[in-house]
Amino acid sequence: MLRFLFSTLFFIICVKVYPSNLYDYIYPNREPSFSNYGTTGLIQMPSARLHEAGSLALSWSHNEPYLRGSLIAYPFSWLEATYGYTDINNALYSNVPSFSGSQSYKDKGFDVKVRLIKETKIFPSLAFGVRDIAGSNQFEAEYLVASKFINNIDFTLGIGWGDLSHGRYKNPLSIIGDGFNNRLSNNEGGQGGEFVTDRYFRGSVGLFGGMELFIPNTRGLRLKIEYDSTNYLEEAFGLGRAASNFAYEPVKDTESRINYGLIYPVNKNFHVKASFVKGNTFNFGFSYAINFSKKNSKLKKINPPKPVENINAVRNVNAKNDLYYYRSILKTLKERELFLQKASLDEDVVTVAFSQSTYPSHLQAAGRVARVLDQISPEDVKTFNLINVNAGMAMYSAEIDRASFANHLSSNSYKLAARGIKFSGEKYEDRTYAYNPFKPFPVHFYKIEPTLRSQIGGPDGFFFGDLRLTFDSEALFDANFSLSTSASIGITDNLDNLKLASDSILPHVRTDIVKYLKNSRDYNIDRFQFNYFVNPTPNIYGKVSFGLLETMFAGVGSEFLYRPFSKNYGIGAEIWRVKQRDYDMLFDLRDYETTTGHINFYYIEPRSKVLLAVRGGKFLAKDSGLNFDFSRRFKSGFQLGVFFSLTDISKREFGEGSFDKGFYFHVPLDFFATSYTKDVFTYGLKPLTRDGAAPLNHGFYLWGVTEQAHKETFFRDWDDLYD
Repeated sequence: MLRFLFSTLFFIICVKVYPSNLYDYIYPNREPSFSNYGTTGLIQMPSARLHEAGSLALSWSHNEPYLRGSLIAYPFSWLEATYGYTDINNALYSNVPSFSGSQSYKDKGFDVKVRLIKETKIFPSLAFGVRDIAGSNQFEAEYLVASKFINNIDFTLGIGWGDLSHGRYKNPLSIIGDGFNNRLSNNEGGQGGEFVTDRYFRGSVGLFGGMELFIPNTRGLRLKIEYDSTNYLEEAFGLGRAASNFAYEPVKDTESRINYGLIYPVNKNFHVKASFVKGNTFNFGFSYAINFSKKNSKLKKINPPKPVENINAVRNVNAKNDLYYYRSILKTLKERELFLQKASLDEDVVTVAFSQSTYPSHLQAAGRVARVLDQISPEDVKTFNLINVNAGMAMYSAEIDRASFANHLSSNSYKLAARGIKFSGEKYEDRTYAYNPFKPFPVHFYKIEPTLRSQIGGPDGFFFGDLRLTFDSEALFDANFSLSTSASIGITDNLDNLKLASDSILPHVRTDIVKYLKNSRDYNIDRFQFNYFVNPTPNIYGKVSFGLLETMFAGVGSEFLYRPFSKNYGIGAEIWRVKQRDYDMLFDLRDYETTTGHINFYYIEPRSKVLLAVRGGKFLAKDSGLNFDFSRRFKSGFQLGVFFSLTDISKREFGEGSFDKGFYFHVPLDFFATSYTKDVFTYGLKPLTRDGAAPLNHGFYLWGVTEQAHKETFFRDWDDLYD
């Protein structure tokens, strides 16, 4: 370590010979790069760097004997959360060769890094992290690390516990208590998924450090040098690991603690890297990171606001006859993918109920309706009262002062225009409207697209996929009553060798997934669900559903939600009587049936905009408990979330993983599209599929359906008013 520090000092002295205008030759992209372990860092070692809030990254590295893929998310600028999947190719899938087959060991784990201090001109950035938290403990470590930019070099220095404890220095935390001197064995981890706090920040420590040099005149090439404190003898199935009976080939012993690496940004988002570690191993990899926190300003839409032609003539005709005016609103809104439901003119106030499924920003949609009304309305109309309707239910009422809206249009002064807009909750009542355009029910919408079902990780094989052609449709029988259908046919798959059976002692409400995959491979029906929505009073919403509610269950039930427009909370309840579907995923049912239901509570923290959802009740396997869901939605529509559940079953009954947990994210396709769309790509992952804490996935949760029925939606998107 001392030799490394002297080498670093010499390097700094040499760098000082660069001229004062060095930054003129430095590639402007200085985004943090990723280590071989998936977190931001040097080569093997972590750093105190984090990406911006709303970023999502993918990292892959070949670091013999490991193939590691990581998904990294940043819900806040001070928090990095990493999910890693590692193929350990020097060990069998289990200690039973007949069960392992040809599969090598697979490890899943979560890493968390928290920035404590943001870098200043004087002080470095300071962060602490926990690696392989609540995992199988193969790579478990904790660390405290600082990073500081000096000219074009980013320096890092840290202290590590667990897997980062090579050097075996005395734990400085021992001054608090002797308990910090001793650390439980890595093999004392229960069934995985448990927070074994008796190990955290305990035992001997190691010191690590290094630097990342931004090389001038190379379009962003970076050189990394580090002192590696990894305890390779104990990591995974190393030479000194007690569980090394899994391993059929030992890892290479460390010949050097100095690692070298290069990283090159192909573009701002995509980096490739190569390194030489332990004095004997060559590694390579790549990473891709993108920030979804804001809209993609570089992508121009092909459907900007469209002006009405011959405005004066249109206004004059509309002033003569109310019916002409209503029909003009209907026609002009439809041309802009906004759909008039009802309309009424009362002296100088025009009330328009409309629906839309195009614009991801609800304020943008309201702004475009107001823009149309300003262009075609007679001069004596002074106020626009807009009511947004979704599933036959009123989401909000926006009272817009016409003069204020028009006066600030050309300058895009949306903050000033906002003073002339009043939002409130609303009840949708047909009898209050003078104009009710004919609607040719039933209305049918559909799309056909390829989809992929998959099963990842297992003794039968690492990846099993089922490529399908999926038909999604929705038939509207009236504004409130609909049929949602999803069906698919198989194109190609490799499911023949997928044999892993459930070992659960609970009712098999989820763990028979292999049977569902294999028996529905030719064709299936994922959903055949009737929904009826009601809006009895402002702020109260309801839904009754029946049919094939999801892939594994059919039944009938209802959900109700109280969501005050001006408050940051919502309270709801749901109850379902369901029966398990047959494995072919058609219309046949199995014997297992149950009643499941929950009390649902939602709260939006006003400063961070974090949504907390708590659902308490009875789950599909007849266990009872609570589900906690934390998520954050960004301006672009990008959403990150994590969840966990605690029920009245024991860790033994739950099985491997100890309790239910996972994460998800929603990526708005509007971010990549040249025209506006509300479609999203959704990805969710649980480390393991278990039967405990399994909710019914009945879709169309009222909290999502009523997303625009909340003031926060508009306060977040004020700058979209004139888009």
